[in-house]
Amino acid sequence: MTEDGTLLSVRDVTVRFDTDDGAVHAVDRVSFDLKRGEVLAIVGESGCGKSVTTMSLLGLLPPTASVEGEARFNGGVDLIGAPEGELRRIRGREISFVFQDPMTSLNPVFTVERQVGEVLRRHLGMSKAQARERTIELLELVGIPSPERRVDEYPHQLSGGMRQRVMIAMAIACEPKVLIADEPTTALDVTIQAAVLDVLRELRERLGMAIVLITHDLGVVADIADRVVIMYAGQKVEEAPVAELFAHPQHPYTIGLLGAAPRTADAVLPAHGNGNGARRREEPKRKRRRLVEIPGRVPALTAPPDHCPFADRCPRADERTRSEVPPLETVRPGHLVACFHPGARSEQETATP
Repeated sequence: MTEDGTLLSVRDVTVRFDTDDGAVHAVDRVSFDLKRGEVLAIVGESGCGKSVTTMSLLGLLPPTASVEGEARFNGGVDLIGAPEGELRRIRGREISFVFQDPMTSLNPVFTVERQVGEVLRRHLGMSKAQARERTIELLELVGIPSPERRVDEYPHQLSGGMRQRVMIAMAIACEPKVLIADEPTTALDVTIQAAVLDVLRELRERLGMAIVLITHDLGVVADIADRVVIMYAGQKVEEAPVAELFAHPQHPYTIGLLGAAPRTADAVLPAHGNGNGARRREEPKRKRRRLVEIPGRVPALTAPPDHCPFADRCPRADERTRSEVPPLETVRPGHLVACFHPGARSEQETATP
C-alpha cells in the first residue's frame, strides 16, 4: 500500500479482442485508484467495458484479448503482464472476484464445502477438517441459515440469494485486501439485495477491505459507494465522489443515467371527506415522475469514433459543441470528466481539492 493508502492504481488500461469480424476495442485507456477501505462503484450500460476492465487486471480474459496499460497492486507488482504464477498467488488471496452469475460460476457437481474449502486449503494450507470448520463460519458470516447443513449441499439446492452469498463467502475466505463484486445483487429481490449489501458493508468495516462494485443499480451506488466511475463505450467519462456526482452530474451520459433511474417525490393530497362528514388530515403521498430514457444504444466497438462515442445519443450534440470544447472552469471541482462535449476526444481533468 502506498503512503496515501492506495491499494490499486490502474493507469491507461486498454483491452482489445481479436475476432473473425475484426478487432473489438472493448476498453480504451481507463484509469482509476482504489484506497484501503473504499467502495468504488463502476457504472454504465451493458457493453460499456466494466467487467472486462476488472477481469483484465487478474488475467481472467480469454487468449483472444490483448491488454495494455499498468495496474500496480499494493505499491508493487504490476498485474498487467505479471507471470501466471504470481497472478495465481494474488487471485483469491489478495484480490478476490465475485462473478455476476453464481449459478454458472459455481461448479454444479461439487458441494459448498468442496468449493469454499478449496480456496482455504490452497492459499492458507488448512487441513480438510479445518477448511470445513472455517467454511461453516464463513457461511454463517454471510447470513446463510443452518450453515452446518448447507455446507454439504450442491448449488442447485440453494436459492439465488444463497448461491450469491456462497460466492461472497468464497471470495472473502482469505480476507483479501480487494474484493471485486460484479453485479452482486442482480436478479435478487430487494430484501436479499439489502442483506447482501449489509454483508459487504460489514466486511468493509471489519476487515478494512476495499471493494470495486460493478453495477447498473444507482440505488445500490447511493447506498454503499464512496466514489463513482461512469463508463461508456469502453471509456471512463466521469469520476466523482458519490454525493457530488448525484447532486451535480457533469457529463451528458451521467445526466441521462440519473434521469432514467426511478425516483419518487413527495406530493400532498388535498383534504377530503371520510364518509362521515369529517375531513381527513392532509397526508403525504409518493408521486412518481416520468422516466426519461436515453435514445439509441451503445455503439459497436469494432470501429471506435474519433469523437465522443456518446455524440449520437447526446442531447447537447450540435454543430457548435462538436467543434468547441468548454473551458475547464465549467467542470465542477472534484470531478474528472472526459469528452464533456462531443468534439472533445481527449480527457479533461480538474485538480481534486
